[in-house]
Amino acid sequence: MFNPGFDIKIDIDNMNFDYGETSFGPITEKRKLDDIRKSLSNPGAKGPEIVYSVAMDVGKRRDREDLVQRNLLYGAMIFAKGQVGNEPIRSQGHVHAISASCQASTPEVYEIWSGEAIVYMQEYDKDDPGRCMAVKAKAGDLVIVPPGWAHSTINANPQYEMTFGAWCVRDYGFDYGGVRAHGGLAYFPIIDNGEIVFIKNLQYQAANLIIKEAREYKEFNIKRGIPIYTQYETNHESFEFVYNPKVAEELWLNYTP
Repeated sequence: MFNPGFDIKIDIDNMNFDYGETSFGPITEKRKLDDIRKSLSNPGAKGPEIVYSVAMDVGKRRDREDLVQRNLLYGAMIFAKGQVGNEPIRSQGHVHAISASCQASTPEVYEIWSGEAIVYMQEYDKDDPGRCMAVKAKAGDLVIVPPGWAHSTINANPQYEMTFGAWCVRDYGFDYGGVRAHGGLAYFPIIDNGEIVFIKNLQYQAANLIIKEAREYKEFNIKRGIPIYTQYETNHESFEFVYNPKVAEELWLNYTP
């Protein structure tokens, strides 16, 4: 398990987060299978009752005031093991809504703690989805989802739970409209002979899917192998591009996940 950089404990059996004396966090919220059925390739599929758990706004007590002032928020998630029908456990596809604080859709910085993940993303939630990419990530890997892209997080190894943390804007919001209007994202992940493959969602125009490994993000001065929370502690402005994406406007124009 990758060290997240602050005292947060994962209770896998109960799909809960617990916090040490130096940390803060909310009661863990549970997302049930019925909550995500509309985004599945087979809405009637069977699977675990609780598909994932989430704790939004966690961190060190001493940093809480600064995080609030910056409008920066750290979230933590547990994805269940197993599968839903022939699909792996995954989140609902969505686009980050326009945040009132910065008048823009905002990015998200993922850090995988344990297990294996695939972060699927596409440029648009319209009939033409634009570029479609599936980024594979293991413990310690980072993945940055850019502003405005529709995306979903997938547990890439159904034999084990998958956990991760992420930086996002504090006044985050999700826009599900375009994804739900198309019955999901442009590609569905399917488990075939123990491997995850992607099949096209025919409600979108044809688009190629690029499958790739997680990469370094030198253009953002973010380092792999150092917890993103620790990088924030070292320099509180490290993730300004999350809560103020316009400072990285040129990088977003030609961005490749």
